[in-house]
Amino acid sequence: MLFSVDTGRRRGLATALAILVAAVGLAACGDDDDSDGGGGGDEAVNIAFFGFAKANSFAQATWSGIQDAARAEGAKATFFDPNFDSQEQVSQIQNATVSGEFDAFIVQANDGNAVVPAIQDAIDNDITVVAEFTPVGAKYDTLEPQVDGMIFVGEPTVENGETLGRMGVDACEGIDTCRVAYLEGFKALPLDNARTDAVHEQLEAAPNVELVTSVEGGYTQESGLKAAQNVLQAHPDVDVIIGSAQAIQGTEQALGDVGKKPGLGRDEVKLIGNGGSVQAVEGVNDDRWFAAYVIAERDAGKKAAEIAIAAVRGEDVPQSFDTRKLQEPYGTKQSLRGYEGQYRD
Repeated sequence: MLFSVDTGRRRGLATALAILVAAVGLAACGDDDDSDGGGGGDEAVNIAFFGFAKANSFAQATWSGIQDAARAEGAKATFFDPNFDSQEQVSQIQNATVSGEFDAFIVQANDGNAVVPAIQDAIDNDITVVAEFTPVGAKYDTLEPQVDGMIFVGEPTVENGETLGRMGVDACEGIDTCRVAYLEGFKALPLDNARTDAVHEQLEAAPNVELVTSVEGGYTQESGLKAAQNVLQAHPDVDVIIGSAQAIQGTEQALGDVGKKPGLGRDEVKLIGNGGSVQAVEGVNDDRWFAAYVIAERDAGKKAAEIAIAAVRGEDVPQSFDTRKLQEPYGTKQSLRGYEGQYRD
């Protein structure tokens, strides 16, 4: 389904005081690493990117793709960094809307529910909004935009979790009682909770799989190391560990510290990472990881920016785009042949 976004700049009128407050907020929140496009394009477009966190490698991959599109299309892009703070991100979106400086928002929401009013307000002020990766709204099982007038570039979070769960079941093939540990992202984030529920459902449906624990593993090697150390202390006989790609890298260290090896052998621990970083792809190709859920995130960021720019210019754009079309997500050695990963953790 295609729709055309009106390019008129019918910005809502704001008082001088509100504009001043917004300007101060933008100066404090905006990333200094702006991208000024040098390529062609009919109309200069100013994009605000609200990513998870500047320090997050996944968000940096998205940002790189946005910059690629901005350079090619003669657009400008700015990264706003909430550092995983959902309310800070909402404030940044609100301030950017009031400022009237931006034609388009690309929102990688930390909390897809919390940002809904701010996104609706931006759309009401004729700002093109593309939700990237994180579904915006209460549903995590659909590609359909849940805010009228918004565009979604990503994939259903529930289906990501279901695939991770199936990977765990596949890793348990041939093991009579297969003990699996799941390292969740952040328990406070609705997106992570939806993914976790889907992982659990798949694992618990398999007769030979025992989900021995599900703990917060986060999105850094350090948090993954700590979580894996706790798992291995409580469950030294664990067969499979699933978590974010960053957390699984920390898990490798934890295994080495207790004399265990990651790998595909019967006496080795099978690792499954959520994220297609260079390190994750190398882990699969080196037979250290059983599999990785691969997201071509730089390409996804580029696609989100391309769609945003086209929409601002009045072109017909898709209402949603499934980023699984960019790369087969079930990352095995065979499916990853020739693929190197688009970012480094």
